[in-house]
Amino acid sequence: MEAVISGLFGTEPEALPFAPSLEVRAFLLQRPQGNVLVYSAPTVASEAPAIEELGGVSRQYLNHWHETLLGCVSDVIGAPLLVHENDRAQAADRCEVDETFSERAVLDGDFELIPIPGHTPGATAFIWDSGEHRALFTGDSIYLRDGEWVAAVLESSDRERYVDSLELLREIDFDLLVPWAATGGHPFYAKTDKADARRRIDTILERVRRGEDH
Repeated sequence: MEAVISGLFGTEPEALPFAPSLEVRAFLLQRPQGNVLVYSAPTVASEAPAIEELGGVSRQYLNHWHETLLGCVSDVIGAPLLVHENDRAQAADRCEVDETFSERAVLDGDFELIPIPGHTPGATAFIWDSGEHRALFTGDSIYLRDGEWVAAVLESSDRERYVDSLELLREIDFDLLVPWAATGGHPFYAKTDKADARRRIDTILERVRRGEDH
């Protein structure tokens, strides 16, 4: 696994079958309270030994149910799978969902669940405060296309709720953006600060409000 910052490790990339220029990863958060795996990716299975060496996984969180289209890995890593209750039905069609959540909440003092409906009804961002950094995990709601921060408004998405969620994210203080997907050959995470993040999210908001999909 590739170290991003101290305590944060990314799996090897896997190209999306329906958008092969994009690659997805899952990320291990190494924590005294129990390691967390954010997102799902097929490469988790092949990296199970490395994950075990880092302390294993106590819980796996999905940002949204589309991640299950690439398969299920919770059995491989021996951890319960959690997803927002509004995405449970679709996720459960392909994977066994052990638990759901519905509200914004801080767990163990360092890991926050932030529902951001729009891309899917149950899309959820996560904030991890490592003590040195605040990493924001946005799934596909904000991802990196050729290094640019973009949205993914689908025909099935709710544009109005997407805008509301972007407005929420622009108010969050974080210094590292860690999406599920990024263009292959380009950085798969982005260092930032509050002013830079707000500017980039404002740019996304302008596009989405005028009817663009990214």
